[in-house]
Amino acid sequence: MNPALLRSQFKTVLLASVALFIAVILVMYPEQAVKSSLRGLHIWWDVVFPALLPFFITAEMMMGFGVVHFLGVLLEPLMRPIFRVPGAGAFVMAVGLISGNPMGAKLTARLREQNLVSKEEGERLISFTSTAGPLFIFGAVAVGFFENKSVGLILAVAHYISAFIVGFSMRFYEKQATPTPPPGIKKGFILTRAMAAMHRARIQDGRTLGQLIGQSVTSAIQTLLLIGGFIMMFSVLTHLINYVGVTAPLLKGISNLLTFFSFPPELSESILAGLFEITVGSQVASSVDPSVPMLYKLAIVSLIIGWNGLSIHAQIASMISRTDIRYYPYFAAKILHGFLAALITILIFPFFKHSLQNDTTILSVFHPVTSPGAFSVWGILQGFAATVTLIWFLALVYQETKAVTESFRYNKTR
Repeated sequence: MNPALLRSQFKTVLLASVALFIAVILVMYPEQAVKSSLRGLHIWWDVVFPALLPFFITAEMMMGFGVVHFLGVLLEPLMRPIFRVPGAGAFVMAVGLISGNPMGAKLTARLREQNLVSKEEGERLISFTSTAGPLFIFGAVAVGFFENKSVGLILAVAHYISAFIVGFSMRFYEKQATPTPPPGIKKGFILTRAMAAMHRARIQDGRTLGQLIGQSVTSAIQTLLLIGGFIMMFSVLTHLINYVGVTAPLLKGISNLLTFFSFPPELSESILAGLFEITVGSQVASSVDPSVPMLYKLAIVSLIIGWNGLSIHAQIASMISRTDIRYYPYFAAKILHGFLAALITILIFPFFKHSLQNDTTILSVFHPVTSPGAFSVWGILQGFAATVTLIWFLALVYQETKAVTESFRYNKTR
């Protein structure tokens, strides 16, 4: 028999068996299913919906007004040399970093639908723009679970640095793929060109302000309903498979693996929970026995947040399903992201130890501090912004100098 046909039939049987198993445990434990579904509903309605709705609406409107094309021209010298994605990817990166998952995937799919990125560029872009948002890291994890806002500094630094390392690493993915051509006209000052590109995009879009707002709200609500469905489904699934004891062998394997790497085996439950959902996994890690050193807890939480959880993986796969962007590069990138974040957490932990032990040194994580040895998000953001601006300026000077030189050579040979 054809091997391809056998693999296809096996996949069919496997998927049908999983669906049947889920249906059976739902019927057997209806009370547990309802409770876990309500828990997922509360998470979506109380946290996810109000946090993401404004970003979804604003992002749709900005795309309609041509802001993506403006940034595409302006940041082309920065994004293409470093990440091998067009300048329009800077819009996805900025909004994704601010609002968190799954905004990066949604905007990447929109760029692909508008042919602003190629298939390979979309796969690179989604690998490092699908990150957890600051609101989740500082609000839910640091303050809500660990009751220590200094924890957020460690997790955020590790998470975002590892995301950029993943993005830089993915530039070597599919090196032979044909890139998207740079934005049109190269003559004139770059800011003028960016404004012209934004104006052309708005005219080509053609929608009035009322139409754009209405369609942006409709699209945002539809996306959030999809996200809510995934959150509730995985909330039920995670609770029920733990309730019936299916995960016991997997838990034993994770415990042995942690012991092999000299990590406390008590953290195995948090890893198993984080495999499915990052919020639950982070909460379980924070509530582990206080005798477990904070370093190990934070390393595991960084691993979980970098991995994203199967719940978010399902949301990402759903959003890119209407494009030709493949899921597997994202899957591999998230594994790399998780391990890099855990490693960076271990490396930077000594630098934040003073602030962690004496949390009162940081009155607000978004304001400067004067006490020695203390860190603040504001200071980190200032340094990061200054570095990015300098890199962009040097890349812009190089690109403009190269264009002038090529123009001079062309005129000289005529």
